[in-house]
Amino acid sequence: MGPSDLAHVLRHLTSKERPPELLVGLHIADDAAVWRLDGERALVQTLDFFTPVVDDPYTYGAIAAVNSISDVYAMGGEPFLALAIAAFPTHLPKEILAEIFRGGADKAAEAGVVIAGGHTVTDEEPKYGLSVTGIVHPERVLTKAAARAGDVAFLTKPLGTGAITTALKKERAAAAHVDAAVEWMLRLNRDAARLVARFPQIRACTDITGFGLLGHGYEMAAASGVCFEVEAGAVPFMDGALGYATADLLPGGADRNRLYLEEADGSGLARVSVDGGVPADRAAALHDPQTSGGLLFAAPDAVADQIEAAFRADDAPLWRIGRFTAGRGARVV
Repeated sequence: MGPSDLAHVLRHLTSKERPPELLVGLHIADDAAVWRLDGERALVQTLDFFTPVVDDPYTYGAIAAVNSISDVYAMGGEPFLALAIAAFPTHLPKEILAEIFRGGADKAAEAGVVIAGGHTVTDEEPKYGLSVTGIVHPERVLTKAAARAGDVAFLTKPLGTGAITTALKKERAAAAHVDAAVEWMLRLNRDAARLVARFPQIRACTDITGFGLLGHGYEMAAASGVCFEVEAGAVPFMDGALGYATADLLPGGADRNRLYLEEADGSGLARVSVDGGVPADRAAALHDPQTSGGLLFAAPDAVADQIEAAFRADDAPLWRIGRFTAGRGARVV
């Protein structure tokens, strides 16, 4: 569901009063809910599921698990428990669903997460994902609302999964591009999150999923009262992604994201502006919905070089893609 429709259907829930134990809920529209247990512990709770993005059932289940677990990492938490949710057609062999479950369980185990149960229903199209629980210190919760003007914007995975998987569905994707995209989608955000946790100066983080880089970056900027300024040329893309974007092989969600961000916000200005010199393929691909995307986080400029050095020392991917500035919305330059 697109961001505009989602805001509409949630309006009755966001108007309700929240208990003090609920540190993060619908009022902030973040990646997961956070509930304070005591002065040292808070639970992080999230749920995510989707239809297949690749043909192999085992790989699909593994990718869905990585994607679901990612929201806990984006909040600064450590996941430990999950329940599975699945929908499956009656006409397909049950062994396919067993392979989906096996892929999800294996990837969850890699993350130190136990899948303790779940729920299944019959449906015309397969769907799979996890409800994941994690733990975080109440004073170390990362949120979308903590970016500050002057912060550097970092990204931990390249973009392009939506374009590449759409090309795959239309049988127009190169095998090498698909293999590389799958490798990125199977990569847990755990190592990146643990590197982020070394720097208490980092307070703002999200993961890039269905709303694309610009959609999630805009959410962070709006919640923080700043502007997300993206350097289009600094944003990394997976091999083939820009070519598929040029060939109009972006998923339908990219158009929904773009239309929402081109609309005016409460100030009467578009949520996102794109400078005229930005190449059309890059501008379009910045709206690409991601599956199991990377972390986008804001860091004070004073520690930016140290963060890059820490990621480099661990051979962990990291790109400096812009900054947060005084102002509102998002801007692509």
